[in-house]
Amino acid sequence: MATEISGTKRPGGRTERTRLAALDATLELLGERGYAELTVEAVAERSGVHKTTLYRRWESAEGLVAAALLMGTEREWTAPDTGSLEGDLREVNLELVHYFTSPGERELPTASISAAFLSARAADALREFYVDRHARSAAIVERAVGRGEVPPGTDAVEVVRVACGPVFYRLFVSREGVTPRDAGVAAAAAAAAAKAGVFTATGGGTAFPPA
Repeated sequence: MATEISGTKRPGGRTERTRLAALDATLELLGERGYAELTVEAVAERSGVHKTTLYRRWESAEGLVAAALLMGTEREWTAPDTGSLEGDLREVNLELVHYFTSPGERELPTASISAAFLSARAADALREFYVDRHARSAAIVERAVGRGEVPPGTDAVEVVRVACGPVFYRLFVSREGVTPRDAGVAAAAAAAAAKAGVFTATGGGTAFPPA
């Protein structure tokens, strides 16, 4: 039997209430305990959903975590619109800084990234979440093209990746922390590169050979 992974399945009624209770409880426990200490039994106790139901639908704690991480694709989120590419990218980065550093907020996203290193299914779910977030963020660059800030053909997803990359590097690789100023500098650098045409098919020249 295939395990349900997609958090986008929304059957409605009692089934939907059960799904939300189980996955919300999973996210709470993931933030509190981390992936390694999360169990189906703990989710059953927290959610009020019988563990046999959880095992039947998701098979394991890993399945619950993967489905819970995908719930982010159901949540409402709109890319900022400040009137400039740099401003929009800065707002995206400031949101990341808040989400990953504020007490009471940072525990879940940090645990989610840790889970992706421990579970292939969690990694797949987190990757799908960011595919969805990148698709929504593309509006930032599309508006910039419309305003004439960046050339047509600019790779919107790559612009967002380059803007956010330094934030994630400081948070999870160098572990040096990140400030709002750092977030703004990364946004400004990505915006300047986009305006210079770096993210178009021909913009990189020989500096970016084909994969």
